[in-house]
Amino acid sequence: MKMAMIVAMDEDGCIGHQGDLPWRLKSDMQRFKSLTEADGFNAVIMGRKTWDSLPDSFRPLPERINIVMSRDINWTHDEAEVALYHGRAIEIAYAEGCDECWVIGGAQIYEMFIDRVEEIHVTTVHTSGSGDVEFPEWNRSEWMETVVEKLDADADNAHATTYSIWTKA
Repeated sequence: MKMAMIVAMDEDGCIGHQGDLPWRLKSDMQRFKSLTEADGFNAVIMGRKTWDSLPDSFRPLPERINIVMSRDINWTHDEAEVALYHGRAIEIAYAEGCDECWVIGGAQIYEMFIDRVEEIHVTTVHTSGSGDVEFPEWNRSEWMETVVEKLDADADNAHATTYSIWTKA
């Protein structure tokens, strides 16, 4: 099973603002959906705060096994699998027969999994000071970046972006 991470961050590494995304980028949302659904049977791993931040109409994320990590042993949801630790989240994805498992946030979850993924899909949003939550520190010298796409700001995307895939060197 492929393990990957997907994140959008500004040039300062900000990924969130007051429990939500700092920007609305249609191109990034379309890429997120396309990659995490793909043409296989996939899982997404997220923290409970990320789960709570999803609009009701998109919770659970359709066509994917939704695995929510929470330290609250009493937290449950009928439409999500719950994991108390990262090994359990991976075990659930394996047990469900997933082809790919995508770590989708937030910051604590990214930090837990950063040494366990093969790829990090990063959309760099060309702005700064966007939020109050940052992507964890990571040693980029241990990874190789392949820039896939650069987009200018437009009516559907408030900022220019660069999409790249980082693979372990």
